[in-house]
Amino acid sequence: MKIWAMTAPKKPLERIEVADPTPTGTEVIVRTTHCGLCHSDLHLWEGEYNLGGGKRMNILERGVSFPRAPSHEIAGTVVAIGPDATGVAIGDTRIVYPWIGCGHCDRCRDGEENLCATMKPIGVITHGGMAEQVVVPHPRYLVDPGTLDPGLAATYACSGITVNGAIRKLEIRDPSSPVVLVGAGGLGLAAVAMLRAKGHRTIVVVDVNPDKQQAALEAGATTFVDGATADLTGALRAAAGGPLLYAVDFVNTDTTARAVFDSLGKGGRMVMVGVAGGELTLSLAGMVFVPRTVMGTAMGSIQDLKDVVALAQTGKLAPVPTERMPIDRVNEAFDRLKDGRVTGRIVLEYD
Repeated sequence: MKIWAMTAPKKPLERIEVADPTPTGTEVIVRTTHCGLCHSDLHLWEGEYNLGGGKRMNILERGVSFPRAPSHEIAGTVVAIGPDATGVAIGDTRIVYPWIGCGHCDRCRDGEENLCATMKPIGVITHGGMAEQVVVPHPRYLVDPGTLDPGLAATYACSGITVNGAIRKLEIRDPSSPVVLVGAGGLGLAAVAMLRAKGHRTIVVVDVNPDKQQAALEAGATTFVDGATADLTGALRAAAGGPLLYAVDFVNTDTTARAVFDSLGKGGRMVMVGVAGGELTLSLAGMVFVPRTVMGTAMGSIQDLKDVVALAQTGKLAPVPTERMPIDRVNEAFDRLKDGRVTGRIVLEYD
């Protein structure tokens, strides 16, 4: 089969031939028809993650080896089934849940394989959607998209569940309470759509790129804030009509995290998603005088994927803008994502 693979950090992906996989045990082979391009694919391509404060984590520390076909947003057709795989048939269209855990730890047993300490995600540790065929360890990682467009459905395996998981962690009590979303990229726009689908009515979107304003408002945001404003904390509080109770930072720079945290009122909750490399210093006494919750989130569970698909099937979840490109143009797609020339998501398609 052909794979479009990273062979070294920051080098163009190469199309190479590797042996077709043969399923064993409970494995299922899915022929990729669509795969999404995510910012985490870009970090993988760059070869490192900025941890803030001058610290970096090399992708080799995550167990990545070359060549590696990236993309963890995958939809395709089942083409082969291992002898112990049940509940799926050749020819089925499925979304691949990529965040594969060990299957034995407490997190995995609780259905939170995305929090497994020894996770081996598809598209990171094993070949992902930029391979013509993907090895899925067990049918439980396959979700039926039903009548959903498979290109859009593929994005739910990361952007959809990441957004759903982050919103869940906010524990919003009143749908009229303002929710601040920092970043109007693919995840930010997906979050606007998700909040609207769940009945939330006041959505504040922040971005430093004024060109993103129209896309955010068209997606359903009620207010757009210029992230480059000198007093971002004041602007956020003004847009929300007072101290924030709910915010998600899809960027996480020193500036955005500081502004969002300082905007929180008592009982406010801030969920951190982005990996831009920022740091946040907290006053411990300040956390007592103004109690706030700051938490990270990592993708979402298999149940999150099922919930997002079910929500989309009701027709309430508006599709995020997606641009379709043939898989052969993958390097062009990476360049556009790197240069910030993408509104919504890029989905790569196979013939």
